[in-house]
Amino acid sequence: MPASAPASALTPPPAFAARIRTTAPSAVREILAVTARPGMISFAGGLPAPELFDTEGLRAAYDSAFARSARRALQYSTTEGSPELRAAVAARLDGQGLATTGDDLLITTGSQQGLGLITTALIEPGDTVLVENPTYLAALQGFELAGARVVPVPCDDRGILPDALAELVARERPKLLYTIPTFQNPTGRTLPAGRRAEIAAVAARLGLWLLEDDPYGELRYEGRALPRLASHPGAEDRTALLGSFSKVMAPGLRLGWLRAPAALLRGAVLAKQAADLHTSTVDQLAVAEYLRAVDLDAHVARVRDAYRIRRDALLAGLAGALPAGSTWNRPEGGMFVWARLPEGHDATALLRAAASRGVAFVPGAPFFAAAPDPRTLRLSFTTHTPEEIAEGLRRLAA
Repeated sequence: MPASAPASALTPPPAFAARIRTTAPSAVREILAVTARPGMISFAGGLPAPELFDTEGLRAAYDSAFARSARRALQYSTTEGSPELRAAVAARLDGQGLATTGDDLLITTGSQQGLGLITTALIEPGDTVLVENPTYLAALQGFELAGARVVPVPCDDRGILPDALAELVARERPKLLYTIPTFQNPTGRTLPAGRRAEIAAVAARLGLWLLEDDPYGELRYEGRALPRLASHPGAEDRTALLGSFSKVMAPGLRLGWLRAPAALLRGAVLAKQAADLHTSTVDQLAVAEYLRAVDLDAHVARVRDAYRIRRDALLAGLAGALPAGSTWNRPEGGMFVWARLPEGHDATALLRAAASRGVAFVPGAPFFAAAPDPRTLRLSFTTHTPEEIAEGLRRLAA
């Protein structure tokens, strides 16, 4: 048997792909590892409250899925998703004013996968993608992995400025606009109805795909629901809509859905076939059983009631917890409050001090595609009780 070659003679394997070498890790995921310490009160993660999960209803739904057909539940399935679940999602969307059939939908492994599938179907390296500034961190990460050129759209405290968008589209010729118009992550802001119609008109007039991410839309605590971008004239044939069961049912299910025009949906199906063949059959059938047997709207109403109280507890205590001169918004729903510290403060530096006192949040800078504001921070209010929120704010004040 030949002797092993000396280490100096070994040739290392080829390098990782440039997309992996140059893409930064998610700042939120890194912070969540720190906040897992016992006793930490975390305003960092956008996590649903686990005590509000309908564990009994979900357990019964899995039992029912197995009782109906264990063989089917444990077998491979179609890429598009189970007909029962697609029909149930379509019925919910239809009831919310967006005409939808099961054929318009693809079931995804969380809405995050839907974002990746649309990116794969549309974006070539070097293509321009427009985003809100700031925006969802994992979207920035996904577009970077795809080799896209990411350009921020001018926004104010209510979201995208349509005139600025039109000017940017005419100048940059982007392929896609990614937006979270309702209870945006990280800012919690909501795009007004008039601006939604204007954005749809810009997309139709200038030729632009729209990717509307809506994981938080059902978590509304006040005000009236607004039509989705996909329902506006001019946007019907160019809008992909992402939704998720993570925030209204349980994130561990890893179930979401994608609604898109037929041609784009076919592209997403091809991308999913290459990614994972299909989303978990048993989880799909269990959620379809849950939607058949349980009033999801009633469950969501209970969740909303709890989160409304928690939002108000956070808002009530911020004046005493943040430095004088800080500002913050009052979101009508969702999971996040967006704050800005006074001149001369740095939220990242503050996080290190806060974590040493047993409280955490997410600095806002990583959410910006350009010109990050180091004074900003995102605070999530859903995970803790009002009493825990009050204690967390006391720690933050210290």
